[in-house]
Amino acid sequence: MKGDFRSVVGPLIASTNSHKAAEDTAAFLSYLDSRDDVAGKGVGTVGFCMGGGMALSAAGYYPDRIAAAASFHGGNLASDLPTSPHLLAPKIKAEVYVAGADKDQNYPPEMAQRLEKALLEAGVRFKCEIYAGKAHGWMKPDMPVYDAGAAERGWKELFALYARRL
Repeated sequence: MKGDFRSVVGPLIASTNSHKAAEDTAAFLSYLDSRDDVAGKGVGTVGFCMGGGMALSAAGYYPDRIAAAASFHGGNLASDLPTSPHLLAPKIKAEVYVAGADKDQNYPPEMAQRLEKALLEAGVRFKCEIYAGKAHGWMKPDMPVYDAGAAERGWKELFALYARRL
């Protein structure tokens, strides 16, 4: 995207949150239920950046449908906001994978610890990792911080999670 990315995307980000996105997931689930070519009821979610919190929140909103949830360089996963995804941990039945970066101000170590504590206390099966030397956005090929090796590792983790749970 040419120009100031944040000036374009900022107002869009401000208009939503992880709970609104999770509520919208009902439409996707209804659509999948209407399809003859979709087997089973278990669904996997994945999100990048803000979408990471949305993926985890959907798992909390629809615990009987979301079987696997993954977040890559997600931010605000365990904040003081009432819409923080970590607050939904007691409802999550999905297996969760969270991949953060050690050079990401949106997911500092204390936030990672808070999220892991919430998942652990809720009895959620999870794996949380911090990708050393990586910055926010390392999974996305169109980002200047993209790291092909780390992205490959992330995709392998995601596909293994889906293979186990879906």
